[in-house]
Amino acid sequence: MKDFFTYGERVDGYDVPVLNEREARAGAGILFAIGILSLLNAVMLGHGVVTRYFISFFTLDFLIRVINPAYAPSLLLGRVFVQNQKPEYVGAAQKRFAWTIGLLLAIPMFYMLVIHWQPNPIKVLICILCLTLLLFESAFSICLGCKLYNLIMPQKATHCPGGVCEIQTKDPIQTFNGVQKVIVTLVIIAFSYGLYSYFTKVESKTMLAKKVSDMMLSDEERLAKEEAKMQREFDEF
Repeated sequence: MKDFFTYGERVDGYDVPVLNEREARAGAGILFAIGILSLLNAVMLGHGVVTRYFISFFTLDFLIRVINPAYAPSLLLGRVFVQNQKPEYVGAAQKRFAWTIGLLLAIPMFYMLVIHWQPNPIKVLICILCLTLLLFESAFSICLGCKLYNLIMPQKATHCPGGVCEIQTKDPIQTFNGVQKVIVTLVIIAFSYGLYSYFTKVESKTMLAKKVSDMMLSDEERLAKEEAKMQREFDEF
């Protein structure tokens, strides 16, 4: 029983309990893939069956991660794919803190979207926030919760993914010259403007766009839209 509640693994050469970052990234990628599919399924088909199952699994998985990540289903699935790769050890304390944030986001989602199915823009934004955190961890090995750990906790984190907690000098391949900075800036501006234009200027013709547009309406706006639709149908009749 004592071993069950021991958080992290003791590895020679590390002064704190650690976890395998490769498993964490693989688990985050698995959850992100299932999560984005469940979100698209809910938006495009108009039902939340898959989303409810995903949020239930997500909540249970993060609860186990906070108690003992050695038995978290997504991390064990991740181990299946990365078991032959050399482990990348990171501090267990900051990962537990980050996963606690994930659990605190999952609990209200479980109540509002599983127990009481009442989707609205705020609940959807919470889902998108969770997916964003998973994307950053899986694609870029950036643990935003771990960064928040360093801002809040008096004892700073050590052994972070990619060695970002330790002071180091960047190699030339990690830096940007003037032209590269201009390219990155233009790409970010173009993507941001394109996303803004899609939701504000493009007519909603696809089912996905219509669903997203409707979800962003208030109850009064949605009622007015339905009344206007009924009036048009009456006039045509």
